[in-house]
Amino acid sequence: MKTLVIHSDCRHYKTDRPCAPHKQTGVVCGDCTVYDPIKTRILIVKLDAIGDVLRTTSLLKPLKEKYPNSEVTWLTKSSSVELLYNNPYVDHVIAKGSDALELLLSKHFDVVINPDTSEASTRLATLAKATQKFGFVFSNSGEITPLNATAQAWYVMGLNDQLKKDNQRSYQEILLEVCGLPPVDHPIIWNVSHKEREFAERFAAQHAIDFKKQPVIGLNTGAGGRWRWKKWTLEGFSELIRMIIAELPNAKILLYGGPEEIERNAYLRALAPDHVVDTGTDNSLRQFGALVSLCDVMVTGDTLGLHVATAQGKGIIALFGPTSAPEIELYGRGEKIIPKNLDCLGCYLSDCDVTPACMERIHSQEVFSHVRTHLAPFVTAKATGSSG
Repeated sequence: MKTLVIHSDCRHYKTDRPCAPHKQTGVVCGDCTVYDPIKTRILIVKLDAIGDVLRTTSLLKPLKEKYPNSEVTWLTKSSSVELLYNNPYVDHVIAKGSDALELLLSKHFDVVINPDTSEASTRLATLAKATQKFGFVFSNSGEITPLNATAQAWYVMGLNDQLKKDNQRSYQEILLEVCGLPPVDHPIIWNVSHKEREFAERFAAQHAIDFKKQPVIGLNTGAGGRWRWKKWTLEGFSELIRMIIAELPNAKILLYGGPEEIERNAYLRALAPDHVVDTGTDNSLRQFGALVSLCDVMVTGDTLGLHVATAQGKGIIALFGPTSAPEIELYGRGEKIIPKNLDCLGCYLSDCDVTPACMERIHSQEVFSHVRTHLAPFVTAKATGSSG
């Protein structure tokens, strides 16, 4: 009997069923023309906040360039799994839980990356079997161990408020060095699928958004629940809407947010229902990303919406108070608005007793000025009918 060749190192290989090429064309391993051997097996452990998980996708393109023919497995919390859908650089997404534990106990990786110092992610990275690791692990005595000099500096910065405030490097710049990657092109990855694009187009049609004639301005009014003052004031957004309508009467304003913004967005929409559209506060992550694709420019705090809009190449007007503005990379497509003459910026406090607080010091006129500047080419193009 002739021995059947099985390429168990192939990207298409399945342990318990025929591979896709075999099902589609009947090809077998011995004479397969699409045999794609995996040279490097990589595990990324990233569990933290959803926005942090998304911006960490910026390591993927450099990672694939350093390790061609690699297989990337990403271990994250179940709440972040959707972020990695439709990502061409990620082969497998595993949610933290029993499946993740089974994976770590049974599979050997060539490279493990853990860019976080949280106890959960560091324990998982320590447990993983690998030839080489980057980021952080635990020592045998239970102490966190940075694995290179940049990881050491990042670790110390996370424990010292003043070092955090003094930092002028972006998260992406630090991340690449922690992971042993060169400072090459490193986009945040969010690809809108065909189905998601159709969802967004239906929404646009339902609300009579005319992309050929109207500039579309997104206002991401929330900022999650961890830091109250990451969120701009209701008064600020209200004044901004009035300014937009007064000077750009043809503009369409789209409100974005989550469940915490139900009342806030309802109030803002009621200010000018002919101009303002609430995109909804109960969308899935993928639906939220699809709806972000509709706007030309996004006004947002330091939150998930900022990273989704950045990944999609939107103009960004980013508002900062208690978190680090230098750590946020806008890829040359945005402006950062930071309150002036305030020593406590970047405090990372959930609340404070400074009056007025940092986000209360951001003026709507300054925000509108940046919106108008960013929209100038869009307005000109749409007025002349040259926009797609």
